[in-house]
Amino acid sequence: MADTRRGRLKIYMGYAAGVGKTYQMLVEARELKAKGVDVVVGYFEPHGRKDTILKTEGLEIVPRKKIEYRGSAFEEMDVDAILARRPQCCAVDEFPHTNVPGSPRAKRWEDVQILLEAGIDVLTTMNIQHLESLNDQVYQITGIRVRETIPDWVVQQADEVVMIDLTPRALLHRLARGVIYSREKAEQAMQNFFRESTLVALRELALRETAHEVVHRTAFDGALPPAGASAGQAVAHKLLVLITPDPTSAMVIRRAKRVGDFLDAECFAVAVQPSGDLAGLPPAEREAIAQHLNFARNLHIETRILESSDVATAVVDFARRNQITQIFLARPKERHWSLNLFSRDLVQKIVNIAKDMQIVVVAEREPAAQ
Repeated sequence: MADTRRGRLKIYMGYAAGVGKTYQMLVEARELKAKGVDVVVGYFEPHGRKDTILKTEGLEIVPRKKIEYRGSAFEEMDVDAILARRPQCCAVDEFPHTNVPGSPRAKRWEDVQILLEAGIDVLTTMNIQHLESLNDQVYQITGIRVRETIPDWVVQQADEVVMIDLTPRALLHRLARGVIYSREKAEQAMQNFFRESTLVALRELALRETAHEVVHRTAFDGALPPAGASAGQAVAHKLLVLITPDPTSAMVIRRAKRVGDFLDAECFAVAVQPSGDLAGLPPAEREAIAQHLNFARNLHIETRILESSDVATAVVDFARRNQITQIFLARPKERHWSLNLFSRDLVQKIVNIAKDMQIVVVAEREPAAQ
């Protein structure tokens, strides 16, 4: 009978290019091979780093798949070839990578899921700024909106997450010596993303996330009760996010998801419409809400469209029926959507009638001054 076990996923996590994630991944691949494990390299991005390239010597590298797009040839990881080869373990660089259009799947992390389902263990690499729920914090730190993100649940399903740490000063020294990028590219990087203050903040973020992963993976069944609860009394946290057409809804979803993961809480995302569906909305607003609801579903958040012309009452009633403990709302702006449902008074009305719940009003983060 064929072995149907799911492969194990190990992620080497860092906070910036050049800290040594790929190097360490290849070191482990070589060690596994020395122990008799059948290992291949499914994808490796050398970036001209000689020390890292040397670590591929003696390892079997599965040739990349060539894909034509808009008259140019691109190379992506060949999942079918890896499945046909069926190794015990596969090293896959750059976990958050977006595949070229025309690929079977949009993201490399989705490719990795196929390998895991086939029972192949995977070693992979990523930086903390690609974690979806941290997208707004990373933007606030760097002023750069990271477009390639990985849903938190994908990382949480990993069997092991290893933080590859290097002090910002040491990283900048490597950059200046041309170890990470060519000297021309390094000088440009030092004027932008590779500022010491930015690297320090990202490193702290990565260290905190690693600590959270440790707590998440070692948590026992009987969680410690929160303040005010007696020993042995379990308090089940449930979170609710109000979805509107405003772009800030994505930010609020990420924040709620982040808090929900820390509290091990169930999370709901709800929109409210008089018809109970999105059909009567103007196209732009209908598309915006649909995108936000889909985004929430991709993060494993349960979604609902509530039927009511009174948004505040509908949200609070739903919250009480479902024992919600926290409601997440976006802080209102000067401008608002044309529908009266999303007036600037909405947040205050919810605050007034939901006195038995904690209301979290999420402010939009601005990039830090440079």
